[in-house]
Amino acid sequence: MRYPCAFLLLCLGLVGCQQTQPRPDIVPPEYVGRLAPKTPAPLLQKGDRLAICGDSITEQKMYSLLMEAYIVAARSDLHVTVRQYGWSGEQAGGFLRRMDNDVLRFKPTIATTCYGMNDFRYVPKDDAIAATYRANQTAVVRKFKEAGVRVVLGSSGTIHSVPPWVKTAKGTWQELNLALLDFRNIGIEVAQAEQVAFADVYWPMLVKGHQARAKYGEGFKLEGNDGVHPGWAGHVVMATAFLEGLGLRGDVGQIDVDLATGQANARYGQRIMKAEGGVVSLRSFRIPASFEPGDVTKDGTIAAGVALADFQKKLNRLTLRVAGAKTAQVKVTWGDVAKIFTAAELAKGVNLAAEFPQNPTSPAFAKIWKAVAEKQAYETKQIKTLFRSKEAKADMEAVVKSSQVEFDRLAAALQATLKPVDSTLKVEAVR
Repeated sequence: MRYPCAFLLLCLGLVGCQQTQPRPDIVPPEYVGRLAPKTPAPLLQKGDRLAICGDSITEQKMYSLLMEAYIVAARSDLHVTVRQYGWSGEQAGGFLRRMDNDVLRFKPTIATTCYGMNDFRYVPKDDAIAATYRANQTAVVRKFKEAGVRVVLGSSGTIHSVPPWVKTAKGTWQELNLALLDFRNIGIEVAQAEQVAFADVYWPMLVKGHQARAKYGEGFKLEGNDGVHPGWAGHVVMATAFLEGLGLRGDVGQIDVDLATGQANARYGQRIMKAEGGVVSLRSFRIPASFEPGDVTKDGTIAAGVALADFQKKLNRLTLRVAGAKTAQVKVTWGDVAKIFTAAELAKGVNLAAEFPQNPTSPAFAKIWKAVAEKQAYETKQIKTLFRSKEAKADMEAVVKSSQVEFDRLAAALQATLKPVDSTLKVEAVR
């Protein structure tokens, strides 16, 4: 029997809804998650205005900082602007009530959300609380859609202890994690019902947390020292989940060098200015995220998160491919650093961003990082302090207008950091 394509797609979607997320043996069997949908194509469009929304974990301005710095640097061709709207202690229902005043007035075109950590109220699975969460998440998505905003609905992460500051908390942290898993599954259902994208923060945090503790000891808390608010390792995992939820593919650039002909070409925001005798003058309009080396066994380091999330391979690929090598080994020098690779490795392609974590583009990325941090710090002040001041109560629009002067200055300072980076790649035989 032949079926219409739409019917087949519906059937496939229903089957997909019933599938479970693959669970490695290191994760206890009681963790059964719905199969998270993948974003099939890049969602970011040229000129998008991205709103990053969430609770205190968003207000930490860590995963949001990494997201914005990465988008600005690695996808400068898209000219995307970003604002973060994190609010400590917030639930999805609270965000719903402030969307018009704080977020939609700035006319975002795409948004990510990260709610659930406060919504589940730090108690074991409760059907009534879950129903409230479902209703509020649905309402948030629909309000964004009514305003013409594309949505990436994010789950919360995991926890690693019962927070002592929540006096009404009940149960063990394992029971609370299972309640959060239920909220994550609800998020998938809402995203599928509303036909929006989903960012799975919970499952990577769950799996990587177990793996890291098995490798580095129980003292490694991907969820941070207090068991709820992640340090840098956890925030890199979160940022990776959201960037993948946005459908970003990770090709920052590709350079091809042919030692036999002396020719070179490049794409994805890279330009060859000159190539001669294995020496390539490169101009990078898109640059990779650049991180200083750190202790991968410590949960507070970016390096640990980059390794756990496989960030370089997934999202930060500046690929060099070399053909025509007549020796088994080839030396590559980028800036002041040299490394030796096999000809086979280079023929397949090596990731310069991973192999040369500190490289000629690093100072430019550091400037972007600093400018984003300063801008996001002001965004919190603007929303939480200035928009809640007595002056705002008297005349909100006047406060919006006056506060935008400083925001515009900080946004312009960020834009001023976006300049092409010139560097030299030298590829030579090792005899």
